[in-house]
Amino acid sequence: MGYDLRMPLEEAMETQRAIRRLKPDPVDDELVRRLIELALKAPTGSNAQNWEFIVVRDAAVKRKLAQQNRRAWRIYGGLGRRIARNDAKMLRLLDAVQWQSDHFEEIPVIVVACLRGLRLPFPPVMASSYYGSIYPSVQNLLLGARAAGLGAALITLPLWSMWAARRALGCPWNVTPCAVVPLGWPVGRYGPTTRRPVEEITSIDRYGNRAWQRSR
Repeated sequence: MGYDLRMPLEEAMETQRAIRRLKPDPVDDELVRRLIELALKAPTGSNAQNWEFIVVRDAAVKRKLAQQNRRAWRIYGGLGRRIARNDAKMLRLLDAVQWQSDHFEEIPVIVVACLRGLRLPFPPVMASSYYGSIYPSVQNLLLGARAAGLGAALITLPLWSMWAARRALGCPWNVTPCAVVPLGWPVGRYGPTTRRPVEEITSIDRYGNRAWQRSR
């Protein structure tokens, strides 16, 4: 079965959002494979192409990742609700994250994006350089999912314990899980996102020089 991924790029970008409530309905391997093919078109540092993608459908592996996700969410979720107790918009977001945590095992496909090779801890900029080889490919995958009508989100809570994540996924020491993307058909729908005006967050030449904002 073919899938139409010809959505205009601007439309995909303007309506992309983190979709956490997903139906348990199956997602075809053909579509998942195509999304990973698009992910592999992204640039990577030194053209190393050192990506690895693990497509998780096995219930036992999902359960292990779900356990890690919930352990982390118990800490972050509780703290988040205390901080955002008077922020209705943030509380709605936390409700969606809670739903994803509660229904993690029901998500039809979990894609784990990994990198081969050693991540050097020093200098700190090396970490940014290392992860810079995986996140462009994950964004390609997310945009492809949006074009196909799939719900998706980039999350990291299942990687709370890297040791446990590696063990659950069977990763060797030189393969690092970097991001987790739950994929499925959305319970809700996509729509325009609300963001701050570009003039409010853009500086010209030096931080704080909001020249674009003053010129309007």
